[in-house]
Amino acid sequence: MHRAGAGTIRRHSPYQERCPVRASRYFLPTLREEPSDAEVISHRLMARAGLIRRAAAGVYTYLPLGLRVHEKISQIVREEMNSIGGIEVLMPALVPKELLDETGRSAVDVLFALKDRNGRDFFLGFTHEEVVTDVVRTYVSSWKQLPLILYQIQTKFRDEPRPRGGLIRGREFTMKDAYSFDYDEAGEDRAFHLHRAAYERIFQRCGLDYVVVDADSGAIGGSYSSEFMVLAESGEDTVLRCDRCGYGANAEKGAVGYQNLANPLPAGPPETAAPGSEVVATPGAHTVAQVSAFLGVPAEKIIKTIIVRAGEEVVAALVRGDRELQPLKLASLLGTPCELADAGTIERVTHAPVGFAGPVGLDGVRIVADLELRGSYEMVTGANANDAHRTGVTPELDFAVHQWADIRVAVVGDPCPQPGCGGRYLDAHGIEVAHIFKLGTKYSTDMRAQVQTEQGRNLDVIMGCYGLGVSRTMAAAVEAHHDA
Repeated sequence: MHRAGAGTIRRHSPYQERCPVRASRYFLPTLREEPSDAEVISHRLMARAGLIRRAAAGVYTYLPLGLRVHEKISQIVREEMNSIGGIEVLMPALVPKELLDETGRSAVDVLFALKDRNGRDFFLGFTHEEVVTDVVRTYVSSWKQLPLILYQIQTKFRDEPRPRGGLIRGREFTMKDAYSFDYDEAGEDRAFHLHRAAYERIFQRCGLDYVVVDADSGAIGGSYSSEFMVLAESGEDTVLRCDRCGYGANAEKGAVGYQNLANPLPAGPPETAAPGSEVVATPGAHTVAQVSAFLGVPAEKIIKTIIVRAGEEVVAALVRGDRELQPLKLASLLGTPCELADAGTIERVTHAPVGFAGPVGLDGVRIVADLELRGSYEMVTGANANDAHRTGVTPELDFAVHQWADIRVAVVGDPCPQPGCGGRYLDAHGIEVAHIFKLGTKYSTDMRAQVQTEQGRNLDVIMGCYGLGVSRTMAAAVEAHHDA
């Protein structure tokens, strides 16, 4: 064996060292200037500090320091998911189109679509409800195999029309998505609350100030969902938060607690009110602001009549002139998606151009009125005639209301809906970092994922899904805690 002599030169290579990389040799590329495309502080600071590097719009490289942060958050998520009985899996990024065809989601507009060399259609996974349901229907056949929670930490892809905010809204991002499977609603409730508690621990461990808000289920679907919002001044979402109990809701879903008002809403019009109204000419005035100025009345004395399509039905939704209709609340009330009627439909049912609809004499149309209008009197409405409005209108005297409900957008100062609270909404800004859903049997029915009960009956599996943005949580932490 050859031995190195005294005169032999030993060549030193940093790759032969077994010790940790020295700080002086660590790859930490920083920037002196802010990136020109950075719109929010987290993007600017993370790029300058060498955490991320933009590869394309909405697509980022995690540099070594950024990856360490990413992995630390992932580990916290993994530990808390394991603590509630979650079992980690890894599903494919390539999702066969036929799986999404089963649930009717292959036409979702944020999907990245592609074909393989044989012409087979695939999508890059934006969520994995269909994939995980396919796994469960293949391997789970008995109620004894439930409950089951499967989760993954996986890269997701969404063809966002305008990716922005660095990691806050990207086309490629990391998400932890979990899916629960149960055979009854009690199990679904338990899984939902387990995940909610786990998420609270995750964000507490990450040192984030957050609020849980009631939310709309959107394209995912399901009967109920909640969002976790990290509070930050730069947040793009408006959060309504009770000043007394801490209840939170987003603007899409926030309920108005009319039942908690110190002076309850009246059951009907005042005794002094009398039926009878007058049609007045309002040439060129077809918006609330124009009518208010022309007649010299405040917007809150005007009733907006909004004609919408609810499936095959045409509905008139009434809200106060200074309020906005919340279509999602109306859709939930009617049990079907709603959209503003087109001009032709409006002219057909009101016999007037757009901007002059009113509830008096509106035949054959269901009238749904916001609860805030209950007890109102001597209001102004459209007259169902061109360039005309009706004054002195009192609901329930001059026209019948088929249904009273909370159908408007909640605003700052509205009463909290929590029983007996008595608080009022304040506004805050937040960044959505997680969203949890009760799916019911939405996916299992479409995909025939069933289990056999103890009595031998086949039941559709009851599901929940629980998403948490790992990369978005990184950005939210910077937005909430930066000192520059």
